[in-house]
Amino acid sequence: MNPQFAATDISSVLGLKGQPTATSPFSLMETIDRGLPVAALDRVAGLVAPDDALFKYRVVPKASYGRRRTAHRLSAEEGLKLTRLARVWSLARDVWKTDASARDFLFRPHAMLQGNKPVEVALRNEIGTELVLDILSRLKYGVAA
Repeated sequence: MNPQFAATDISSVLGLKGQPTATSPFSLMETIDRGLPVAALDRVAGLVAPDDALFKYRVVPKASYGRRRTAHRLSAEEGLKLTRLARVWSLARDVWKTDASARDFLFRPHAMLQGNKPVEVALRNEIGTELVLDILSRLKYGVAA
């Protein structure tokens, strides 16, 4: 995946489109380090799990979420986790073409993930995210997944 293209897609999912972050991977990195806006978490949670009001707490614990709302910014670590989820959502949406189909993939256990749901694996850590992105890339480019 072209990093420039990915930064634009990720920024769009995060709701940062139209900001300098949307065009540069380095700007996106700096924005994550400074703290993504809490609104980005609300947006991504709404895209990935619109019927689950508690989903955002899988990215940022409930106790921390209240503090982040006051500060209006996520920590760098929380921003990285949210960005991983945005990357997965962006590619899932590209592969499956509809929000509903992307969600179906993300929330259904997958054999290549030892029966775990892709969304759960992606939220665990960077290695989990890469495993899910690898499956999605294989599906996109016609390699057995």
